[in-house]
Amino acid sequence: MTKIHKVIFILLTVCVLSFVCFADDSAVVEDINGDRAINMADVIILATHFNSTISDSNYDRKCDLNNDGTINMGDVIMLAKKFNSVLPSIVPTPTVKPTQSPTSTIKPTQAPTPTIKPTDVPVTLPPVPVFKDASVHDPSVLKTNGTYYIIGSHLASAKTNDLMQWVQISSSVSNTNPLIPNVYTVLKSTFDYAQTDTLWAGDIIQLKDGKYYMYYCACKGDSPLSALGVAVSSNIEGPYSDLGIILKSGMTGTSADGTNYNSTIHPNAVDPDAFFDKNGNMWMVYGSYSGGIFILKMDPSTAKPYAGQGYGKKLLGGNHSRIEGPFMLYSPDSDYYYLFLSFGGLTADGGYNLRVCRSRNPDGPFVDSAGKNMIDCHGPAGTVFDDKAIEMYGTKLIGNFLFKDSNIGYVSPGHNSAYYDAETKKYFNIFHSRFPGRGEEHQVRVHQMFINEDGWPIIAPQRYGGETIGQYTSSDVSGDYAFINHGTDISTVLKESVKISLNKDGTISGSVTGKWQLSGGNKIALTINGVNYSGVALQQWDNGLKKFVFSFSALMKNGNVAVWGSHL
Repeated sequence: MTKIHKVIFILLTVCVLSFVCFADDSAVVEDINGDRAINMADVIILATHFNSTISDSNYDRKCDLNNDGTINMGDVIMLAKKFNSVLPSIVPTPTVKPTQSPTSTIKPTQAPTPTIKPTDVPVTLPPVPVFKDASVHDPSVLKTNGTYYIIGSHLASAKTNDLMQWVQISSSVSNTNPLIPNVYTVLKSTFDYAQTDTLWAGDIIQLKDGKYYMYYCACKGDSPLSALGVAVSSNIEGPYSDLGIILKSGMTGTSADGTNYNSTIHPNAVDPDAFFDKNGNMWMVYGSYSGGIFILKMDPSTAKPYAGQGYGKKLLGGNHSRIEGPFMLYSPDSDYYYLFLSFGGLTADGGYNLRVCRSRNPDGPFVDSAGKNMIDCHGPAGTVFDDKAIEMYGTKLIGNFLFKDSNIGYVSPGHNSAYYDAETKKYFNIFHSRFPGRGEEHQVRVHQMFINEDGWPIIAPQRYGGETIGQYTSSDVSGDYAFINHGTDISTVLKESVKISLNKDGTISGSVTGKWQLSGGNKIALTINGVNYSGVALQQWDNGLKKFVFSFSALMKNGNVAVWGSHL
């Protein structure tokens, strides 16, 4: 019998004899992971550190419930006595009668209090998540028949039912790839035109005929010599039959709009994302570096652009600005179209980061959270890769970071897709990332997103572990946090977390100072060093600390800076 089996067996045996419920919300040492319930999550944590002493590296003070310097059966019995108990969310009632204190000596602004009532039903946490990772660069998501599929560069693809455990379907361009068997023959004209033997970021959409249409692209790489085409299949996992090239770029001479191709103003025909707007009209947004990001009106009966558009309408970029990977998501909650973009270079030393802008219309104009029109986001004439000229544009949601305590961090996260699940009302951001100290190795990551009170998407700090946002009190959310400020820079700098405290009196102390307030059960407002932020608080699984923690994600009001906090 393993260590954890012994602990669980003993715990459940004692639970039969002794069952104690909480009477108040005072501090409870048996709630090891701080989720306000004594459950199997606490058992697993204690079992992990069982039989360790204070001198051992495996010793965890939180598991030494009786403070005797050893994590042993005494701690197991303490936990057993309160197993399956729930700590209710209680807002303390005043103990002073009005007649004893006719006037208040504290101004409301000095000590923010929760504006919500505690829920009668405790927050239910999901099971401890189990992750299985896949490697798909530039993942574009489509959900069909209850399964999420992603396709990316190099004809790589994967699928999942829960956004946590992925199954790799394909990983490289080869004649044995199940998506397009004999791909070098089927797409010969594409490879020949782009002078390459691989494919860049792809996209799949399902049209009214029930079939799946894959948009593929190939690029020479050192120039915008690219071809973008479409293939079709009755099965999302293939095989796909080619319908031909629909757009080319980088040519010498006449381009798609009838003028000579100019790489500073014309797009690179890669990174497609086809989508439907709220009225059922089909579009495709695309582009990378070169002349910028463009959008085309598409014919859903052919999966190809309507004739006479040339390259379509320009949305932003130009003069070889490092902007690519456009993806469009419409939110029925805010009635905005969100255009996600990646700024910088995709390699570990490229400073890749994920940004967003929004519009009431699928073809713009788009603005960022600071109110800047994205059509003005481009490098000066005659420049190449001028990051300083563009980093003030676009609302930066995530870049290089490291939570030092949990050793969880990303390097050059980006080229995302996004998904809104109408059934669960959840938003997800799906992207690839590299990792600190691991070179060019990359994997897919999924984070839940939320729309803040100002109508902007924000990304939860921890990867999605099946969590659903709940109703919390200020007492729940208060405590010590690892804090990240993502800034607005395009940089290789790894932003390491600093420690701050959200104090119960509504103040913030530590590496930054200010105040905070919870409202509506999960909406959080922060003033940090004089700057206001709006976001949400929620409970998530911290896969580094191996416990459920409170976290917050917020965006600067009228600014492009996102901040994160994850409970320590």
